[in-house]
Amino acid sequence: MSVVTQRHAEELAQGAREFGVEVSAEQQELLLAYLALLIKWNKAYNLTAVRDPDEMVSRHLLDSLSVVPYVAEAGDSWLDVGSGGGMPGIPLAILFPERRFTLLDSNGKKTRFLTQVKLELKLANLEVIHSRVEAFQPPQPFAGICSRAFSALEDFANWTRHLGDGQTRWLAMKGVHPDDELQALPADFRLIATEVLKVPGCQGQRHLLILRRSV
Repeated sequence: MSVVTQRHAEELAQGAREFGVEVSAEQQELLLAYLALLIKWNKAYNLTAVRDPDEMVSRHLLDSLSVVPYVAEAGDSWLDVGSGGGMPGIPLAILFPERRFTLLDSNGKKTRFLTQVKLELKLANLEVIHSRVEAFQPPQPFAGICSRAFSALEDFANWTRHLGDGQTRWLAMKGVHPDDELQALPADFRLIATEVLKVPGCQGQRHLLILRRSV
């Protein structure tokens, strides 16, 4: 029996409806195929601390989809920093096939998993980079840079400063509102919006902080 059940499919569809995010039948199939790979590889590769497949729809898929409206507002090239098991980058790449997503992680096991997902799901708009973020030198700035539980805001800003410009949006996905981290934000970064994310099935607070950099 598949580790991904009809109940998971229904939870994903219902959650997307609650967000007002349109997910086609093909996209739903890809999201669930990604979930099945995550569950399978997690046993050996320790990709996520969430072990229960019944928690993964809300805590991984729906949590990633919660930022869709804010990604939709920005440009075509996105970087997911410290992508780990591929959140939010892979779900976003599935939802926005016309945009390019680069998933960066310094852990070789995790980038091997991400590469396998790219191949198995045939995600042509996905690039996987095995590198430390400070050492990564892309040919041009990204339109958007996102992270989920990657680091403190100060480090996120300092480590990725060279990857964006004055037009770039930085999206930091957080749990509890990080007041102390905001106090330590580098002088050339400013907070332009804080969004409260309501993720179906997720306990606890979720916040999205949107930053810009002055050049």
